[in-house]
Amino acid sequence: MRTELTSPANPKIKHVVKLRSCSTREETGEMIVEGFRECRRALDNGYRPGAIFHCPELYLKNENEAQLVADAERAGADVFTCSKMAFVKMAYKERPDGLLMTGPHVAKRLADLELPPNALVIVTESIEKPGNLGTILRSADAAKVAAVIVCDRTTDIHNPNVVRASTGTMFSVPIVEATSDEALAWLKEKGFKILAATPHAEKLHFEVELTGNVAIALGAEQYGLTAKWMDGAELRVRIPMLGLADSLNVSAAATILVYEAVRQRIAAGIDQVPEFVPWHGEGAHDH
Repeated sequence: MRTELTSPANPKIKHVVKLRSCSTREETGEMIVEGFRECRRALDNGYRPGAIFHCPELYLKNENEAQLVADAERAGADVFTCSKMAFVKMAYKERPDGLLMTGPHVAKRLADLELPPNALVIVTESIEKPGNLGTILRSADAAKVAAVIVCDRTTDIHNPNVVRASTGTMFSVPIVEATSDEALAWLKEKGFKILAATPHAEKLHFEVELTGNVAIALGAEQYGLTAKWMDGAELRVRIPMLGLADSLNVSAAATILVYEAVRQRIAAGIDQVPEFVPWHGEGAHDH
């Protein structure tokens, strides 16, 4: 179904605006996916939106927006063509590119996870900032992490800022919500070794083996991991800090730890080095 929306007061537009609220997202089970890259990655990973809102007047003209809208429609989405005023009313980005989808939540349960051999997972405990959680998801996708388990959450997984910071990669990595007790019991049952980073550990992060079933546990921005996770961790490591700072941003620490696991897994033949693609000087790398 294709419909034109011209007024910012249209009930459909107002509903999308309400989805900025965590309580509305929880009540409806819906989320917002805004931006070409985010929508494209969602669709490419099998996400089935309920609706797509687009405004050709705001297109950046450097992507195949019309194809994306058609793909969303084929995936079952209702299509709404919006005036600039109507689209800007519901857009979350400061500089919208005229594409926004709404659809169901993506969080899974622990029982739904299907893990490969030598699985690498990330566990977050009470991460507060959506940008940090989204960046962790982006690193998880890049490192081929099998799942991200979000424990005792203080930020909503489906916050639009999580989607944006993940650049849409949250649709390629299974995300689970659980309590810390549930996650610890599940990890022990599955034979995982839990790694926890702390400035007080004797071993450095590259001095432990990370090639089997490994869960990298990351704590809240201000306080780090609680005693529950520190006590449950078989592997305690520290990232060497050579300057004045005594700790890293949690998303930076996540990337360092997960890529040490990647390095070891490539060296052990578990993962393969991606094919080299030479740069020809056209365009810019996605950072």
